[in-house]
Amino acid sequence: MVATTILRNIDNVSPHLYRLIVINRKKRVRILKNLKACTSILVGKKASLDGSTMIARNDDTFLPLTPQRFFMAPAVHGKPGRILKSWLNDFQAELPADSYRYNAVPNVDYKHKGYYDESGINEKNVAMSCTESTYGNERSLAFDPLNTKDGLDEDCMQTMVLPYIDSARDGVRYLGQLIAKFGSAAGNSVLFSDHDEVWYMEIVTGHHWVAQRIPDDCYAVAANEVAIQAVDFTKTDDFMWSDGIQDFVEQHHLNPDFDTWNFRHIFGTFDEKDRHYNTPRVWYIESRLNPELVQEPESGELPFILKPAKKISTDDIEYLLGSHYNETPYDPFGHGSDADRLRYRPVGLNRTQNSHILQLRNDVPKAYAAIMHLCLGYPTFSPYVPFYTNANDTAPTYSETPMTHDYKSAYWLYKSLSFLVESHYSKFVQKDRDYLKEGRRRKRELIAQIDAQAADLAPDADLTEFLTRQNYAIVDEYEDHAKALMSDLIMDGINLSQLTFDMDKNL
Repeated sequence: MVATTILRNIDNVSPHLYRLIVINRKKRVRILKNLKACTSILVGKKASLDGSTMIARNDDTFLPLTPQRFFMAPAVHGKPGRILKSWLNDFQAELPADSYRYNAVPNVDYKHKGYYDESGINEKNVAMSCTESTYGNERSLAFDPLNTKDGLDEDCMQTMVLPYIDSARDGVRYLGQLIAKFGSAAGNSVLFSDHDEVWYMEIVTGHHWVAQRIPDDCYAVAANEVAIQAVDFTKTDDFMWSDGIQDFVEQHHLNPDFDTWNFRHIFGTFDEKDRHYNTPRVWYIESRLNPELVQEPESGELPFILKPAKKISTDDIEYLLGSHYNETPYDPFGHGSDADRLRYRPVGLNRTQNSHILQLRNDVPKAYAAIMHLCLGYPTFSPYVPFYTNANDTAPTYSETPMTHDYKSAYWLYKSLSFLVESHYSKFVQKDRDYLKEGRRRKRELIAQIDAQAADLAPDADLTEFLTRQNYAIVDEYEDHAKALMSDLIMDGINLSQLTFDMDKNL
């Protein structure tokens, strides 16, 4: 009865997830509650406004309240024998003796939810966002099932990879070796970037995956479906793949096409849930970055990679990750029919625990080129706060998050702001838009000022300490502005109460 109730209320149950429920009955509730239903955007350096590479994603969980914190993990040197164990299955592995410093956004309640370091940039300026939940079809999973018992899954994947890689390409290779050794516990897609390259890797069965490099002048969008399309196995600069995947497909008669090797067609799903939960998000983002395209929101053949009509900025990505089919009949805040407003799952959600843009700039020295733009509220209503990742620490309001509401923590502060704006959306949204617009202006101003000061410092401990202090100052400023807006909205909201009586009008 419990499993039936959960299944009826879950947004997207795939064939392999159903297998998880049946096989792992004791952990079925935990597995379902840790589902990730994310939206990802990847941008090559010639497709961005300032020459940056960018990978971005909404980390959407099953429950609206899954507190996270943001911290800097220090480098480790000469410490063999460290063991990483998953709290969600029986996976465990010994970590290398040496690791790079990196930042992460893990769950607070990791003993029940798993670690899920999620996203970050290491000290070599390699970015990783982990992961976009991706669902393989039952045909492929029949012959290479997921290793749910002790395979590597998202909860430990970022921790196992990001501290040990020197490039985006190296990240794909390193993770591929781990999947070959341990198997994968779920279908997952992973984003990697460095100053030159952007890679998207899709793990669809227990041991098989394909990764594609996003061309420099292009962008890509993914939303919980297998996204990669035609694979050219002669182009090793642009594709990587698991050992034996071509033989696996041929042996088990998995390719439905006559003349092409289309990864999406071979391993992907496309059913009613995809058409309403996944595909429309890709359609909306592509329609904004390429408005000349004529596409249907439920098409299973939406392109994975496109050249944008105009260069893409961080502002564009912030808007898109917080979007809800704005200016279409499908906007849940709009004026369309109920059937249209509730037809598709929007990009930005109350279940978005963090939204991030990992930006590696190419117009400044590498010592201060890496910036993580982090949003802990709803990306629709809350700002993306910039953090230089060449830092030793994060402010306690980010690194220390309680499990219950607390105005002192950034997670709860920005969740509260988002709740307030939505509570009287039509009355409050313009003030929120003005607030976010000013936040984006101020962000560019702050980054330019900090860059100018950083240019006079050597790329050593002094620079790292300087950037750490600047991160603290940015946090304080953004939190002050958020609290000021919240106070303003609370006073406005009191005047909107229905518990009022005007003597002149009502007598």
